Amino acid sequence: MSETAQSRPLVILGFDAGDPVLLREWAQRGYLPTVASIMQRGCWGKTTGSELALEHGVWHSIFSGLSRAQHGCYYLRRLKPGSYDLEVVHGSDVNAPTFWASWLDGGKRVVAVDLHDIPPTPGVAGLQLGNWGIHRGWFSRAKVEQPCSVPSDLLAEVTRKFGPPIQIIEAPQADPNKNRRILGDLLRRIERKGAICRHLVQRGAPDVVAICFGESHTAGHQFWRYRAEALPPGQMDDAPFAEAIRQVYQSIDREMGLILAQLPRSANVFVLSSVGLADHYPTGGLLEDFCRQLGYQVPAKSDPIPLHPMAVARRMLPEAWRVALSRHLPREKREGLLARQFRKSTDWGKTTAFATPSPYTGFLHVNLKGREPQGIVEPGAQYEALLEQLETDLDQLIDPQTGKAAIEQVVRTAEIYGPSAPTVLPDLIVHWKSCRHFVEKVVHPRAIVTQQKPEFFRDTDHAPHGFVAAAGPAISNHGEIPDIDVLDLAPTFLALLNQTKPQEMTGEIADNLFNGAATGRRQ
Repeated sequence: MSETAQSRPLVILGFDAGDPVLLREWAQRGYLPTVASIMQRGCWGKTTGSELALEHGVWHSIFSGLSRAQHGCYYLRRLKPGSYDLEVVHGSDVNAPTFWASWLDGGKRVVAVDLHDIPPTPGVAGLQLGNWGIHRGWFSRAKVEQPCSVPSDLLAEVTRKFGPPIQIIEAPQADPNKNRRILGDLLRRIERKGAICRHLVQRGAPDVVAICFGESHTAGHQFWRYRAEALPPGQMDDAPFAEAIRQVYQSIDREMGLILAQLPRSANVFVLSSVGLADHYPTGGLLEDFCRQLGYQVPAKSDPIPLHPMAVARRMLPEAWRVALSRHLPREKREGLLARQFRKSTDWGKTTAFATPSPYTGFLHVNLKGREPQGIVEPGAQYEALLEQLETDLDQLIDPQTGKAAIEQVVRTAEIYGPSAPTVLPDLIVHWKSCRHFVEKVVHPRAIVTQQKPEFFRDTDHAPHGFVAAAGPAISNHGEIPDIDVLDLAPTFLALLNQTKPQEMTGEIADNLFNGAATGRRQ
């Protein structure tokens, strides 16, 4: 593409869940020359802010400039408003249009590929490919949103030229042979996606390029335990996957470099990651037992044995057998069973607070009168007192294996997202401490809280920081900069395109990037 065709495009390249510590270290050690060149030409640092309290929905916030206080996306499963039902949330259910779909002047062209959970937007000029090769975790055995494109015939064209997508499902308990297949598939898919992106950039003459690589997310979870820092001394050379994450990052870096080589040198370029990674085993069972052991969530009385023969058979089977058999059911069916168990297992008329199912970060809901169907907690003083009691009880939980507090932080949703935040959000967000062991029990002064090893058993979750590096004619700052709030990114992108920040965006232009230099029509 010649510079006369497009003088100063905005280019956003993403490592989905690319760990900021690893990105910085490997760039500085020469393993990621593309990222390193952007850091050297411009500036770099970490992203921060209330949006990073949770991993789900971060890309929505980055590309829309809208907070969870507006779009409400916080996890893939949530409590259905006005009920005790659970519902699954897909990306297309989230009302957070990208900044180019809502706020760019007409005529600007976009090339967008695999923005995680963000579907292509009809009516936008350019080329958009969605769900082609995104991270698909354990939940993805359910019905998932399929690859799609705008224009609609673009997907068929890409498939003809480059072949169908390589679907990769995260497999926490994979043996070495399966791990080798997963690593090989990740590397092949990165190379294929890079070729697709170059084709679209060459064809699309874009003003905005937004491309995410989900392979860094999958590789991080799959191979975190094998990285050198996690291995016992002397075993690094013997571990076959010690460099697997780095190999994936290097492959992504290589493809990013090839993509940038097709764009004008006058482009303003950002490399982003959404969140980082951390040692963490599942803790969801602990929070559910906490609510029951301390009397917040009251179990329902046992129903009479139903007459349906399958229901009778299920009740006669041991719990371990039922769990093993459920693994062979489609995810949609299992989600339905989980929702039914959740709804039927509680005496809602006697319950003050409860946890919705999630494997890591905990979500506590107050059974609030006027909001929940059988709410018993009065708004106002009684609600506030209950939150304080929940926080006090959580702070008293001790991990007996370490002798230290088991909880890292308890966040009141209304404090970080405002009192008018969507009612789909939980009342409290519970962050357990990162650790390298599975916590079977925690101790409270009034109870012992336990959990069994769950079906989904992974040794990683996410850390609340991402990575940002930026370079280009408009990026006047250099070197390491203070943290940037993720909600400041979309207003900054618009400023670089000479567009005014809309009132709907609560962030501001990230002055850290510009050292006070003008970037367009700034608010």
